[in-house]
Amino acid sequence: MRVFITSLLLAFTSLTVQAEVSIFACEPEWASLSQELGGDKVTSYSATTGLQDPHYIQARPSLIAKARRADLLVCTGAELEEGWLPLLQRKSGNADIQVGAAGYFMATDFVQLTGVPSQLDRSQGHIHAAGNPHIQTSPVMVLAVAKALTSRLQQLDNANQAYYQQRWLDFEQRWQAAMTTWQQQAKPLIGMPIVVQHDNWDYLISWLQLEKVGRLEAKPGVPPTVQDLSNVVKQLKVTPAKFVIHAAYQSPRASNWLVEQTSIDKRVLPFTVGGNDAATDLFSLFDNTLSLLLETTK
Repeated sequence: MRVFITSLLLAFTSLTVQAEVSIFACEPEWASLSQELGGDKVTSYSATTGLQDPHYIQARPSLIAKARRADLLVCTGAELEEGWLPLLQRKSGNADIQVGAAGYFMATDFVQLTGVPSQLDRSQGHIHAAGNPHIQTSPVMVLAVAKALTSRLQQLDNANQAYYQQRWLDFEQRWQAAMTTWQQQAKPLIGMPIVVQHDNWDYLISWLQLEKVGRLEAKPGVPPTVQDLSNVVKQLKVTPAKFVIHAAYQSPRASNWLVEQTSIDKRVLPFTVGGNDAATDLFSLFDNTLSLLLETTK
């Protein structure tokens, strides 16, 4: 009898585990969003951390093993992971997460991208042919992705459709309220001139109505030369900026040089969940980002 009961418990445990949707997210923001929407019906894993550049990741055996067991792949898309994701998919042998499968979800497929190049010239740096993929810097974009991801979870886990719908409604209500608060807090930032280290802030800039007056990288993804930086200094004499911003995962060398050569300050923003100790989820990511941007300029 004891053996029989033990077998039943093991079988029940096995069914419980199998009932969860296993999500392989390429970036921390999508792992966080997946967990917000999926609750205890999903398990989410992020292939990268907030202190890694998602462009340059190796398809390690540990990642391949995780991808092999995934029911749903949630990534940014728009060529952000082109250097490693196709290899990961191929080596995983998991039909559920291949292009076109129900378990293949690219966040940028559900929003309108900006920065689509009129002419593709790789000699001009790391240019994304589909447009700027860094949509997680805008809460408006995150909300659009959340709605689409809810539908995908409902499609994959039909038995829990009502559960996912309720999770979505709860998230939408809390997110809309947070966006209203963020917009109120950000009013002093409207029109503020800034310099960026890399063009990964365009959606944040648009949402907050900041004014980008300079970029340290003359070519996207290519570290700026001394001449590039000198050109920015000359430009700032004509169009001054309040501060330069760069992501926590990026080298601060170029931004630090600019700060030393000019009177502007710098802001190191988390960029994604886990980019610093304060950005532990999507809500605190934007709370912290705004807090840092609103700091009094030295």
